[in-house]
Amino acid sequence: MHAPRLNLAVQYAASATGKPSRAHFRKWVRAALEHDARITLRIVGQTEGLALNRNFRNKDYATNVLTFVSHDQAPFEGDLALCAPVVAREAREQKKTLPAHYAHLTVHGVLHLQGYDHELEDDAIVMESRETAIMAKLGYADPYQV
Repeated sequence: MHAPRLNLAVQYAASATGKPSRAHFRKWVRAALEHDARITLRIVGQTEGLALNRNFRNKDYATNVLTFVSHDQAPFEGDLALCAPVVAREAREQKKTLPAHYAHLTVHGVLHLQGYDHELEDDAIVMESRETAIMAKLGYADPYQV
C-alpha cells in the first residue's frame, strides 16, 4: 500500500494572527489522509465564514470548519474552510493552544471529506476515536477532553 497522494492548496483569505503555516496544514492533512485527495484549505474571516454557513447549511452564524465534498470516492476532492476568528475564540474558551485547535479542526475536516460523520452516536464514536488517535500521533492531547 502506498502513502496517499495529496494535492493541497492553502489559501489565506483572513488576516488573523497566529495562523499556521502551509507546512503545518500539510502535516495535519497528511496525518488524517487515508486515500489520495485533492484539497483546497481556505482560512476565512468572520464575514466569509458566516456567508458560507448561511448559504450552504442555512445556519446564521460562522462555524469553525466547513467541509465541501466535490468527489466522494478516492481520489477524494473537496474544500475545507476554517474560520480564523471562530477557531481563535474556541481555542481561548477551551484553553487549547491555537495550533492544537487548528490541527484538530483540520483533521476533523479531512475525515469528513473521506466520509466520516458524527450525526449518529455510533458514527461519532468512530470519528472521534479516529481524531483522538491522529492527534496523539501528532503529539497533541485528546481534543475532546476540554
